Amino acid sequence: MPKYNHEQQKSLSQRFLFILGLLMFSFYLLLGLIMIFWSDMPVALSKNYRILFGVSLIVYSFFRFIRLLQPKKD
Repeated sequence: MPKYNHEQQKSLSQRFLFILGLLMFSFYLLLGLIMIFWSDMPVALSKNYRILFGVSLIVYSFFRFIRLLQPKKD
């Protein structure tokens, strides 16, 4: 089991990339929910394709979130 040094702070670039990753996770999650629940969407898609695309965006957002939380191996 790796030891983590909790006293060591992340660099400014690491914090920026972490925040950017959280924003992108939120964006894909919100976009997936919009695709599923917005019935009068300007893009003409059938309900089944909207749900499929929305669920795939939500799954992709959670893959991004899991990768974001994994510790980097140097």
